[in-house]
Amino acid sequence: MAVTFVDRVVLHLSAGAGGHGVASVKREKFKPLGGPDGGNGGRGGSVILRVDPSSTTLLDYHRHPHRKAGNGAPGAGDERNGADGDDLVLAVPEGTVVKDASGQIIVDLVGMGTEHVIAAGGRGGLGNKALSSARRKAPGFALLGEPGEDVEVVLELKSLADVALIGFPSAGKSSLVSVLSAAKPKIADYPFTTLVPNLGVVTAGSSRFTIADVPGLIPGAHEGKGLGLEFLRHVERCSVLVHVIDCATLEPGRDPMTDLDVIENELSLYVPDADLGGRPLAERTRIVVLNKADVPEARELAEMVKPDLEARGLEVFIVSAVAHQGLRELTFAMARHVEEARKEIEAEAAMPKRVVLRPRSVDDKGFTVTREEGPEGVFYRVTGDRPVRWVRQTDFSNDEAVGYLADRLGRLGVEEELFKVGAVAGDTVVIGATDDAVVFDWEPTLQAGAELLGSRGTDLRLSEASRPTRDEKREAQKDRYAARAATQDELEAERRSGLWHVAADEDDA
Repeated sequence: MAVTFVDRVVLHLSAGAGGHGVASVKREKFKPLGGPDGGNGGRGGSVILRVDPSSTTLLDYHRHPHRKAGNGAPGAGDERNGADGDDLVLAVPEGTVVKDASGQIIVDLVGMGTEHVIAAGGRGGLGNKALSSARRKAPGFALLGEPGEDVEVVLELKSLADVALIGFPSAGKSSLVSVLSAAKPKIADYPFTTLVPNLGVVTAGSSRFTIADVPGLIPGAHEGKGLGLEFLRHVERCSVLVHVIDCATLEPGRDPMTDLDVIENELSLYVPDADLGGRPLAERTRIVVLNKADVPEARELAEMVKPDLEARGLEVFIVSAVAHQGLRELTFAMARHVEEARKEIEAEAAMPKRVVLRPRSVDDKGFTVTREEGPEGVFYRVTGDRPVRWVRQTDFSNDEAVGYLADRLGRLGVEEELFKVGAVAGDTVVIGATDDAVVFDWEPTLQAGAELLGSRGTDLRLSEASRPTRDEKREAQKDRYAARAATQDELEAERRSGLWHVAADEDDA
């Protein structure tokens, strides 16, 4: 049988990556070095979930669960910024609940037009024009664009109905929906005719409410037997539960009291989402409908059991959906209970909400440094939004970009924190989580590549009257490599002699 209704899907969503910034130098006639003019990369597109009135099922996402937003365009010279990536807007039905892979609720999408950014696009990288300053007049590097978020979420559709009709298969729930509203569900005399929840709008005087026909429940529905577990979630939002009992059934072991007890037991065992504010189903308002009273034997049975049901405190109606008997009284009773439930909800909404402010701690540095044991020995892990983001934006093939990263980490206090936890020169430092971490050997006194261009506030490329030749560039590169090697050898010698360990002990003292 073809799938026509889906109310639970797993989506794999990818936001767009940000465009890379560009390192460019303005060149005009008679102005061989006019300064940096590299533009910024565009922002990556985000994935947005939006409630759409034309959407009634999650079937399209069941067939195509992988979705991706557009990437941002890279920047260009002459201060031209890249275009932002296109956002991906996914239309979902009202009442869709979004959960993460662990089952935690992310957002409850209620209200037409409500939207939520489920996967944020990556930031675009800054070009060298935006990175220039009085201290770094002509950066020879740009920042890379950040990758977009990759998330796996679960979408569950929970119908927004005021009244839910529940009961055994073929109890007459679909027939009641068809005569009380304009809905036209499939109706037949065999079990499990209804395979999807049917929604209808009912008018009773000045009151209008929605009614849902929930597919038939059987014993063990809360454990997944039959169709119960698939559709009990559609009962969670309903204020009034209407038991539709078949008084004309010929199945052995079936009678109105037994049917009611079985369904009540299933409702009591089903646990709704507490994060949605849902009360247990056993605490909802109950109405009992003894259906198929057009059959003489069924009416006699209904009149016989009605006093017993009323003795339990239940409101009971004897009706016939086929003969349209007792429907007016039933409709106005449902409307009365719906209005009472709405007043309770309005009273709760009118209560002032307590706003909880959680300011960041005064000693919160925005990152943490921890000492960990790995297969290859001790290493130090740096975690935090800013350090991880800066690492993602760094082009490690560019020495000046690496030097800029070192400057940023130094200003943030990462190097100082590494000293405090006992790190010494040559130790392994990991920045980021395990999956996409950057690993390097720590060299605390190594000059940043940007500083090799000259002292702070100057830039040799701007102060020189003419451009260096290719041979001069090669010689300068060799000098930089030689200076770096000499510094590394000096640090290694100090580490072997125990100088770093002694310094660390002195700091602790």
